[in-house]
Amino acid sequence: MSILLPTASGETRTYVPRSESVTYAADLPLRSRVVFSAAHVVADPLRTAADAPAAVDWDDTLAFRRHLWAHGLGVAEAMDTAQRGMGLDWTGAAELIRRSAAEARSVAGRIACGVGTDQLTGPAATLDEVVAAYEEQLAVVEETGAQSVLMASRALAAVAKGPEDYLEVYGRLLRQAAEPVILHWLGQMFDPALAGYWGSDDLDSATATFLDVIAAHPDKVDGVKISLLDAGREVELRRRLPKGVRCYTGDDFNYPELIEGDEQGFSHALLGIFDPLAPLASTAVSALDTGDTAGFRRILDPTVELSRHLFQAPTRFYKTGVVLLAWLAGHQSHFTMVGGLQSARSLPHLARAYELADRIGLFPDPGLAEARMRGLLAVHGVDA
Repeated sequence: MSILLPTASGETRTYVPRSESVTYAADLPLRSRVVFSAAHVVADPLRTAADAPAAVDWDDTLAFRRHLWAHGLGVAEAMDTAQRGMGLDWTGAAELIRRSAAEARSVAGRIACGVGTDQLTGPAATLDEVVAAYEEQLAVVEETGAQSVLMASRALAAVAKGPEDYLEVYGRLLRQAAEPVILHWLGQMFDPALAGYWGSDDLDSATATFLDVIAAHPDKVDGVKISLLDAGREVELRRRLPKGVRCYTGDDFNYPELIEGDEQGFSHALLGIFDPLAPLASTAVSALDTGDTAGFRRILDPTVELSRHLFQAPTRFYKTGVVLLAWLAGHQSHFTMVGGLQSARSLPHLARAYELADRIGLFPDPGLAEARMRGLLAVHGVDA
């Protein structure tokens, strides 16, 4: 049966969904790349309100993390994909970190958790306030035994006067970190408040400061996550990293080529798009483990169109498409998000996401996905 999908032009067009599911199988554990999925949170639809603190459905949220671990992926917790700073405040994030880290221990799953400064509800007056906020969150993550991801800080971006302030703040944090951390450079396309991070709007100057931070403390940096959606810049930076410091791609536009790499190296992965793509990502990297680069690209290349659609500007609203796909795939019973973010994308955008996901065989039960999409369209007055 066909389904009528709305388009951005105001028209509808006919799409025939696939009737058979696709089976993806990987040889676990994954060996050639370290692969994290930044994971979304499942809201409690009976308690969630757009203007209230995040109400999380803990059972379904943790079940989704077990799904990621079962496919051999690590979980990057309490980061941008979990609506950190966009519906999930520090109180909710701290509970998420503690619960997910405990779950990781129970299944021997890999986990890294975001450390930021979002408990600061007003502008920071000094660098010391920024450092103290980072330290509070770092202590929470380290107490759980999870790896720490030092996330970019809106508060630091607002108070820092130049590159030297970033060198001071990150230097103080890295000196006291108990274990090597992942440094996260999140571009302003994901968060406009991070414009000019590392002390300059010029990306070459910013990159130099970023590398200076790493060079001063290479033993405290496990790796860097680069989310600039610029493959060439990532490759250039990757080649300048000290030996032993990993590059984790956060480029949701160009991840297949960056993970495959070249004769001079490759990127590992810490990606929001691997939240919906976990089975495909696992199978693809498993092929790469055997040296089958063609098989790796054959699986992942067709997913890029979907990823670029989900992450199109305004990029920060990609979480809406991620949660839509989790609902359509049967990982949760509703399409509700903390902060009311399910309304952040248009119906034509969501319809296109459904079509692209169905085409690549993303849904374990295509019939369920189709039925749920028809219901969503009907609620919005589209005759499906």
